[in-house]
Amino acid sequence: MNEYEFLMEKILAHFAGPLFSDELTRAKRFFFENTIPNEENPELFEQRMSQFFDWYFFTRELEGYGQTPLEVCEDVRELRFTTEEKGLLQHMRKHRHSLFQFIKLKDEDVHIKDLFKKERLVVRKSKLIFGFDTEEFFEARLIPTGDSYIFTRGFCFHPTSAQKFITEEIKKHRKDPDKNPEDFILRLIKMRFKFEQYKHVKPEMIYSDSSKVGI
Repeated sequence: MNEYEFLMEKILAHFAGPLFSDELTRAKRFFFENTIPNEENPELFEQRMSQFFDWYFFTRELEGYGQTPLEVCEDVRELRFTTEEKGLLQHMRKHRHSLFQFIKLKDEDVHIKDLFKKERLVVRKSKLIFGFDTEEFFEARLIPTGDSYIFTRGFCFHPTSAQKFITEEIKKHRKDPDKNPEDFILRLIKMRFKFEQYKHVKPEMIYSDSSKVGI
């Protein structure tokens, strides 16, 4: 666990703790709908919960606050941050959340392309170097650090057959500044959940504007 993950867990101990139990329940209901992952599959369950907590921490505004846990945490009296932690928070608030294409792995450097911005990036000396596939687009969050980035835990990989749909939707977002990429990325996560749930349904029937499975 790196220093950013430790800090995130410290903050979530408050915002996902007993005082926010109702908030957390509502957030899970919205995020997972009826596709909460089965705890009998520990690897998949951990991956899905990492996606949820990334979204809850970085993206979802707390009801009554109008800000995310990351944005509001320094105003919470119960939380105390060192000077070093405050510096880490500033890096976290500059995180990049997007859809990416894996380009190559060179030594421990992961070369990727931000599909929204059409920009190539390098995550140097990445501790996460496995699981990437040139045939799969993936969602991730990158925290800037020096001349590189650190991946957060909440990856979401999409099947190869979804590339055409994702590419076409990204083009629409580039042309329309009123479209919110966060909404689209969350929609894709839910499509991935449906893809896992309905094994008998072709992926292109789920990753579609005319989806038959209620997304």
